[in-house]
Amino acid sequence: MKKYSIIGMLLLAAACGPAEEGHTEKEHEGHGHSHHGDTPVHEVDTNTLVYSDEKHFKNVIQLTTGGDNAEAYFGFDGKTVVFQRTNPAEGIECDQIFYGVLPQTKEEKFEYKMVSTGTGRTTCSYMMPDGKHVMYSSTHLAGKECPPVPDKEKMKKYVWPVYDSYDIFIGDLDGKVVKQLTNTPGYDAEPTISPKGDKVVFTSTRNGDLDLYVMNLDGSNVKQITKELGYDGGAWFSPDGTKIVWRASRPKTAEEQKEYKDLLAQGLVMPTNMEVFVANADGSNVKQITNLGKANWAPNWMPDGKRIIFASNHEYERGFPFNMYIINEDGTGLEKISHDGGFDAFPMFSPDGKRILFSSNRNNKGTRETNMFIADWVD
Repeated sequence: MKKYSIIGMLLLAAACGPAEEGHTEKEHEGHGHSHHGDTPVHEVDTNTLVYSDEKHFKNVIQLTTGGDNAEAYFGFDGKTVVFQRTNPAEGIECDQIFYGVLPQTKEEKFEYKMVSTGTGRTTCSYMMPDGKHVMYSSTHLAGKECPPVPDKEKMKKYVWPVYDSYDIFIGDLDGKVVKQLTNTPGYDAEPTISPKGDKVVFTSTRNGDLDLYVMNLDGSNVKQITKELGYDGGAWFSPDGTKIVWRASRPKTAEEQKEYKDLLAQGLVMPTNMEVFVANADGSNVKQITNLGKANWAPNWMPDGKRIIFASNHEYERGFPFNMYIINEDGTGLEKISHDGGFDAFPMFSPDGKRILFSSNRNNKGTRETNMFIADWVD
């Protein structure tokens, strides 16, 4: 992605839709203009911030400049946002959580502030229904420093870290932690909240595998809802709260299963093959939606609750770019909706379905930046 080692994005979102999710170790030299396989086309329009073949985005606003900014998610009011940001130039060595009020026009300045502790590594934030608190995952109780990243030279594989020091917290908008929701050995992260404001779905290794769980907003009544071997994560509730969508790896052969278990024992996963699944909110009636191969991840629901939007690199043998796609819940009607030559991912619609947030390498002028964008949605 734009001369950017994908390891950076690995750590940018190392949980919810990873950064973790699905990149290769290769460096992307595409400068944001290689589309449709390897066929180069024009650069993004620097005024509209869209490519000519992107028909669903209107009135695009670039929210951030500088560093790596991702997993930007609307608050329940549709007017606020929380996101994670890394920028060593500002002294932010690994992801911290930020909050801001969204601009309505390009003329309005987007101002934001840190709302996590500023220590450890954080990921996967979500506004609480009251609009005054933020739920997020953090390693800060294990130490103030950023936890170590995998040694890719030693591993000889593309892997994501699954830090066992991650727990889920609620903090106020001044950076004070007011409640710890999880306190079990192992990884607890990737929480999202039902639109009803009553349930949380998250990923945990408390049973020895990476499975999905649901709990009440206060951390009580925890229930496991996936059981098949593999990394189940990045889950979202449907607009009516009755279903979930998530991405998962499913090692099938004895060799694949051994590799998965051996890596997980080291606190690592290899996210090169993931598909999108849906189920009822209690985990029943599981259906695999994609069967595209490679890394299909960061899924979310369309406003109609009948279609899924997700990121994928399935079109590209080399493993990038990542673009966004829409698919019907029954697996039909696949449509590519974004065309950056590096990275488009982490889509989320506003509660009224009129605007979309996403992260992208577009318009980064050949730098290593990943920035946040908001646009009006044209269906």
